[in-house]
Amino acid sequence: MSQSYNRGLIEDFGRWKEFSAGMWAWIFHKFTGWMLIGYLFTHIAVLSSALTGPEAYTNTIQGLESLFIVRVLEVGLLAVAVFHILNGLRLLMVDLGVGLDAQDKSFYASLVLTAIITIASVPTFMDGVTL
Repeated sequence: MSQSYNRGLIEDFGRWKEFSAGMWAWIFHKFTGWMLIGYLFTHIAVLSSALTGPEAYTNTIQGLESLFIVRVLEVGLLAVAVFHILNGLRLLMVDLGVGLDAQDKSFYASLVLTAIITIASVPTFMDGVTL
């Protein structure tokens, strides 16, 4: 005899509180992966300004680096990359059978380490920025 489960409507955001740490890790990993792909295309677009000459590339980089929002986005990029790397290492360990009993703890540890590294990097990224 089979048993069915009513998963509810997709608009039922109340279900999110039922997600386990593993589900949140999966969601964050997919999200950060897509963010990194988006950054890759943006990065290629900026690098393509070098095709018109070195002055155009230099002006593009200097113009972007002078913007406060770009510096904030760089901090965000670091956070996305660090989490994606740490969670990827966590997934590798799980696939190898290491730490199977501590998957939730290792997910939370990757979040905490991401936060520490990101917060510690803020002064570096914001050096020389004027609002």
